[in-house]
Amino acid sequence: MERRVRAVGAAGSVAFVGTGPGDPGLLTLRALELIQNADVVITEAPEHADLLLNLLGDRLDEVLVVDGGYGENGQPLTHASRAKLVVKYAKAAANVVRLISGDPWMYATGAEEAAACAKAAVTFEIVPGVSSVTAVPAYAGVPLTTRTSCEVTVLNVAGKSGKIDWTKYADCQTLVLLAAVDCIADVARGLQAAGRSGDTPISLTSVGTTTDQTTVVSTLSDVAIDVKNARLAAPVTTVVGEVVAMRAALSWYETKPLFGWRILVPRTKEQAVALSSSLRAYGGVPEEVPTISVEPPRNPLQMDKAVRGLVEGRYEWIVFTSVNAVKSVREKFDDYGLDARAFSGLKVAAVGDKTAESIAAWGILADLVPSGEQSARGLLEDWPPYDKLLDPINRVFLPRADIATETLVAGLHDLGWEVDDVTAYRTVRAAPPPAPTRDAIKTGRFDAVVFTSSSTVRNLVGIAGKPHASTVIAAIGPATAKTCEEHGLRVDVLASQPSAEDLAEALADFGAARRLELIEAGEQVAKPSERRTPTRRRAT
Repeated sequence: MERRVRAVGAAGSVAFVGTGPGDPGLLTLRALELIQNADVVITEAPEHADLLLNLLGDRLDEVLVVDGGYGENGQPLTHASRAKLVVKYAKAAANVVRLISGDPWMYATGAEEAAACAKAAVTFEIVPGVSSVTAVPAYAGVPLTTRTSCEVTVLNVAGKSGKIDWTKYADCQTLVLLAAVDCIADVARGLQAAGRSGDTPISLTSVGTTTDQTTVVSTLSDVAIDVKNARLAAPVTTVVGEVVAMRAALSWYETKPLFGWRILVPRTKEQAVALSSSLRAYGGVPEEVPTISVEPPRNPLQMDKAVRGLVEGRYEWIVFTSVNAVKSVREKFDDYGLDARAFSGLKVAAVGDKTAESIAAWGILADLVPSGEQSARGLLEDWPPYDKLLDPINRVFLPRADIATETLVAGLHDLGWEVDDVTAYRTVRAAPPPAPTRDAIKTGRFDAVVFTSSSTVRNLVGIAGKPHASTVIAAIGPATAKTCEEHGLRVDVLASQPSAEDLAEALADFGAARRLELIEAGEQVAKPSERRTPTRRRAT
């Protein structure tokens, strides 16, 4: 399947880019650079679509994406057909990137395709990718070499387990097997018949380096039945040798506090960048669901008048209480052909660090950010009272949402300031998420939900219903927690500070403590969605 968006250059070259075994964080810097500047990207695996969406964002619409896994008839492409496809686009485009899972020249077709480019006089380069041979055992906590075990043998078993002379491998210190899961019983018998002890440790790691990763540790004598019970999904990387015994102490990925947790983030992908990134760092799998839609004010005249007043020097201060407020003012500036120079002589306040960062991206440094609580209350604690001797103007411009509280306005009035309280944007409830997402929320297939404001609580319940009783509820602050309780939800996690990073850290601490409790109780570590309670929790 192809999706052409724009014409490309007349001639070009090909970069064969290894995407590694699954974790996009393992991409090299060169791979990232080439993908971000590509005109044509030829993929080979379904996960490459998500990779491109995350890396390119809006620029994806400017790129021609070609499915290199299947032809127009829906049949898998042969090596030769794929090579012809690569050459075809290389001759018609400036920058072609051919994505190859793992490493292009290790158990892949990169060499054959590169040879076709060489034959057609098409220039190319190879960008190595992290191979599953080394990456998957590393993510499983299994070192392939140690000071006392420094020999590694790699063997691709696909389609030839019955033809392998296992006596050649009986004495290998560490043996890495690819595509061995379906014939693991034959492999184990062969190695034991060749003289390998039945007590030899063996590990099998499924879909390694992803948050679906699962590892089974066994011995050659027991591995067949253990793998049968585990039902591992391909691809599986197998390691045979004494190094497997070190996993008990070195497992670091699957023991992350939120490993594999499906976490609902009731915000848009753009708004949730910092929060989702932090959750991924703890092993979580965030899923953003918009609950609020930001729209222009019904009457734009008030905003127009305020911006003109800003340019004319009507205000001493402008205070931004959200990133959306910054965006709204900036868009209005664009309409008038203004830029940051219009802020000359104006003091700027921001309700918190994130808002201040948004202002800084505009080239403006905030004069006031709360030193304590990052909220309207915290801002008022640091706000100077009006002094007619020091302040030439006593007026404040406050662009904000239509549903904002009156706390800040009342506090500024008490400090002697006049406030132009202007609706810069409206927040309305977003459309309901797709039916599968709504069903997952209600039936407990989300392990946690992180609420970043009271409005996200109200709107999520309104468009999708209440989260299931088994779902862990995390709130960014006391006000949000109170709204959760008002909707019958017991809050399990409360952030120490109202920030995305602190919210993610608090949830991770909860997950770590929960994991430890299960281990100490002698129970199997399972995600909240796997230990569902029969009835809905209520606030107490």
